[in-house]
Amino acid sequence: MSLSRPDRVAWLVAGLLFAGSLVNYVDRAALGVVKTEILEDLQLSNTDYALALDAFLVAYMVLYVVGGRMADRLGYARMFTVTIVFWSVASMMHALAAGLLSLCLFRALLGIGEGGFYPVALRGSVEWFPPETRSKAIGLYLCGLSVGTLITPPLVAWIAASYGWRASFVFTGALGFLLVPPWVLLHRRIRRAHGPHHAALRPWAGSDLQTGADSGLPLRAVLRRRKYWCLLTARALSDAAWWFFLFWIPGYFRDVRGFDLAMVARWLWIPYLGADLGALGGGWLAAMLIARGLDASFGRKVVLVPSALLAAGGSMACFVGNPFLAVGLLSVALFGHLSWATNVHTAISEVSPPRHQAVLYGITGAAGTLAGALTQPLIGLAIDLAGYEPAFVCVAAAYLLAIVALLAAGRIEPLR
Repeated sequence: MSLSRPDRVAWLVAGLLFAGSLVNYVDRAALGVVKTEILEDLQLSNTDYALALDAFLVAYMVLYVVGGRMADRLGYARMFTVTIVFWSVASMMHALAAGLLSLCLFRALLGIGEGGFYPVALRGSVEWFPPETRSKAIGLYLCGLSVGTLITPPLVAWIAASYGWRASFVFTGALGFLLVPPWVLLHRRIRRAHGPHHAALRPWAGSDLQTGADSGLPLRAVLRRRKYWCLLTARALSDAAWWFFLFWIPGYFRDVRGFDLAMVARWLWIPYLGADLGALGGGWLAAMLIARGLDASFGRKVVLVPSALLAAGGSMACFVGNPFLAVGLLSVALFGHLSWATNVHTAISEVSPPRHQAVLYGITGAAGTLAGALTQPLIGLAIDLAGYEPAFVCVAAAYLLAIVALLAAGRIEPLR
């Protein structure tokens, strides 16, 4: 296969980033599907479960920043392999959990491995896609996380029902190793054909990405800008809501709506199909509006604000009586969230100086993970004491506050 066309190479890279994102989320979402079996087998409470989630989130948060800096310095290609091998091993180790301490340890190791992946994916997208089409690539790899969460309930539920919950971690953890050979072979061919910086394949890119030369503000100056902090806050609020959807929704349908493993497998892929459509639709719609002449900042916000409103409205699923209507409302919420996420992640890359894009993106991801880590014990305690309704209300409020932070950021344009 020829690697002479830049668009072909770019979409090959994007396709493998999508696959990495998919496996990443299968491995982290498996725990929520078998939550009931693990809590019964290891004799844990919802509060204990929240502590295990926090172990993952704290490690994930730290590595989000460290991984971003490493991706900026060592390159996205090398870091892809490092992160995926580490988290795959950590995922398989969950099968050895014997209690709360070991479960927390394995979740933390998973967070270390997975924490660096999304800054790597952002860096790869920045290197291969120009700003006007970048939201398509970011939407694609974010679609990977929703596809991963879509296939996880039926896949993990079937394995757990057939072979036990421990076998589900062995199987899902092993999936990551399938991605390493095609990734390594693709980048080996790129280097042989076009050199280490492959500038000929990216005529739109400036020399800053090719040489690592400084262009624009230093990192410390960016971290003093209100625009960056407003976008960070907008992402952090919505990320906190996403962690709730990821870790608690399967348990909600089992504990409150009476779903068993078979019903989880049959129905809970639907909200994540909505998320897939949101990730792709949000990215493509924003790119189309900008390509047709709409101001880039306004075009991005035209998609962002309605997406967050959809996510907030869909979060009221707990107040409807029919469980299948609740599934439908959650599908709307996740559609809105992934459409929002695609564009807010792109906006962060658009305001950041090229040399620091991965680490600045990583800092925003760490902030979102910190928000998730701080809220998990509160969610677990609230569920034990008052049920799920307060958590759903707080999720809806988080999206409304995220809109306020987005608008407070002003124009989405490069910091100067």
